[in-house]
Amino acid sequence: MAEIRTAHLFTLSLAVGEMQALGKTPAGDRRVGVVAGGRFEGAKLKGTVLKGGSDWLLLRGDGVLQLDVRLTLKTDDGAVIGMTYRGYRHGPAAVIDRLNRGERVDAADYYFRIAPFFETASETYGWLNRVVAVGTGNRLPEGPIYEVFEIL
Repeated sequence: MAEIRTAHLFTLSLAVGEMQALGKTPAGDRRVGVVAGGRFEGAKLKGTVLKGGSDWLLLRGDGVLQLDVRLTLKTDDGAVIGMTYRGYRHGPAAVIDRLNRGERVDAADYYFRIAPFFETASETYGWLNRVVAVGTGNRLPEGPIYEVFEIL
């Protein structure tokens, strides 16, 4: 297969609670936040993001924000799905400054990509255990929103 094809899995919106600064570590400036909830919706699955996930952010020396996130999704029909993702957000300093001030910024003005993986015991959604996914993000003042795609 010479080309990469995708199919939209869902749109994911997150509410992130207060961030706790761990400070400057050898890897960079580390902050940790609790995911306060959210929602996801797509053609094959939809539901809520349970409170209590974690968002580990690392601001690297090169200006790249590195994400390491763990979430628990609960589908509208009651299945529980673990979702983890790593990713990067970066862009021109002026754009990142606007994001950091809580302003709305066009997602085309900066790079925000994630690589999610899933884990579930659900027979209905067990196919998620075997897919590779990617996502594009947009950091809104109220929290990030992602478009998540399955790599076919």
